[in-house]
Amino acid sequence: QVQLVESGGGLVQAGGSLRLSCAASGRSFSMYVMGWFRQAPGKEREFVGSIRWNSGNTYYADVVKGRFTISRDNAKNTVYLQMNSLRPEDTAIYYCAARSPAWAPSVPPAADRTYEDWGQGTQVTVSS
Repeated sequence: QVQLVESGGGLVQAGGSLRLSCAASGRSFSMYVMGWFRQAPGKEREFVGSIRWNSGNTYYADVVKGRFTISRDNAKNTVYLQMNSLRPEDTAIYYCAARSPAWAPSVPPAADRTYEDWGQGTQVTVSS
């Protein structure tokens, strides 16, 4: 079955860096959009960024633009979220998700309702 497994979360000081991984299995994701989302306590789930697996095109939320970078490794079937210059407000559970190519590219990648597969999440805590 389809599995998305996140790893790499942890505790880091403000200004530090972390790299999250999302290992994908169970189908070919080559035509999929892979998204990263996060949810902080008491807040709604928030879009972080996405990558179109075949082209490598990325898209980021304004709040992380310039600090976070999404990439993928085709050989490992893994998507990464490199997070630099972390802030306390980045503290959240981070999830990766997969969106079918059936969704038109014109549909914003930030729309979490369009993602059909989700990982279990990994906690990121940024101390001040």
